[in-house]
Amino acid sequence: MTDITTETGVLAARAAHAPEDSRWRVIWRNTFPFIVVFSIWEIVARSGTFPPKLFPSLVTVAESFVFLTMNGILPHHVFDTVLRLLAGFALAAVVGVTLGILMGRSRRFEDIALPLVSIGAPIPGLAYAPLFLLWFGLGNKSAVLLVAFVSAFPIIFNTWTGVTAVKEIWVRSAQAMGADDRRLFVKVIVPGALPYILTGLRLGLAQAWRILVGIEMLAAVPWGLGWMIFGAREFLNTDVMLAGVFVIGVIGLALEKLVFQKIEEYTVMRWGMMT
Repeated sequence: MTDITTETGVLAARAAHAPEDSRWRVIWRNTFPFIVVFSIWEIVARSGTFPPKLFPSLVTVAESFVFLTMNGILPHHVFDTVLRLLAGFALAAVVGVTLGILMGRSRRFEDIALPLVSIGAPIPGLAYAPLFLLWFGLGNKSAVLLVAFVSAFPIIFNTWTGVTAVKEIWVRSAQAMGADDRRLFVKVIVPGALPYILTGLRLGLAQAWRILVGIEMLAAVPWGLGWMIFGAREFLNTDVMLAGVFVIGVIGLALEKLVFQKIEEYTVMRWGMMT
């Protein structure tokens, strides 16, 4: 009897520690690639293969990051860049999802819009920059509109693909149960296409980052991470450039984990459409 009680206590203790062990395994699995990359970077930086001015150590980059943050310079750049990013991306999301749904639901609209989208999408975003600067002038307006224009293409494509990929049996089953067009759209089409829409939004956000960093320099805006990175390049301040790149990566990761992942958890994963 005592042995059974002891074994039960051991099993209960193991079960209690299992979630904690799993949590630590996840943390280790996520941090291990960064540890490897940072270690290799630090070894190369301290080996003297490159001049310290061009290949600074992580300590130097961290010191520049802290200095720029404490002086309020980096937060100011971050605020202006994120504001432009969110404004342009929000406009792209609204327009892109709307056009993608219209293309997926209307064959006539698809025949008109798809060739235009197919021609415009492969053109690099910076190729549009001179036109937008001539049309809308220097400053925030041209930057926001160019970000919206460039990032809308992957959103349109993926939304259109998602709407056309909705299983026909779902549509017919809903119609057989008496669903009208509005309920069919809300209850079947949008949920069925949502995984593709989220993928399009992710790709659109990546496109928005790429074009924004470049246009911030060309549009002669006074503040922004792109402006800071290009300005640091002229003075060979590689540590400042890397600090800006690091912040861009952190913001992108935060948007992925706190926005897109949460949307997936509360929608398509809860509905059993993704694992």
